[in-house]
Amino acid sequence: MNDRDLLEQFEDGSLPLKHWNHRTHVKISFLYLRDHPFSLALAKMRRAIQAYNAANNVPSSEFEGYNETTTHAFMVLVSTTMLAYQYLFPVSDADSFCEAHPQLMSKHVLRFFYSPERRKHPEAKTRFIEPDLAPLPELPAT
Repeated sequence: MNDRDLLEQFEDGSLPLKHWNHRTHVKISFLYLRDHPFSLALAKMRRAIQAYNAANNVPSSEFEGYNETTTHAFMVLVSTTMLAYQYLFPVSDADSFCEAHPQLMSKHVLRFFYSPERRKHPEAKTRFIEPDLAPLPELPAT
């Protein structure tokens, strides 16, 4: 599926739930960050995930559903990777980005930064909480 179709299906909620996996999260993050400044890309990602989850009846509980800290932290990792490697590994599409950056393909990458208790803290679902194990890479000032 091309990037345009992926983004369209995700945003209108028609992307089959079986395709909403970690790689697709990374691809959508890349697409928003490629086309928008970080703050707007993050806002679009937040709204889109929440709308997609609602359209697909994804349960929301203390341990399931949208998590602001996870989304924000992962967007930071994707954004800083894009900026750091844009000249060494130039890519224009989401699949190429994923292939060029296998370090982001583990859904457990946030374990380098967050203890399970911190990332799963009830407040982490609704607001971004800084990591407790290691700092996230810094975004450039805008």
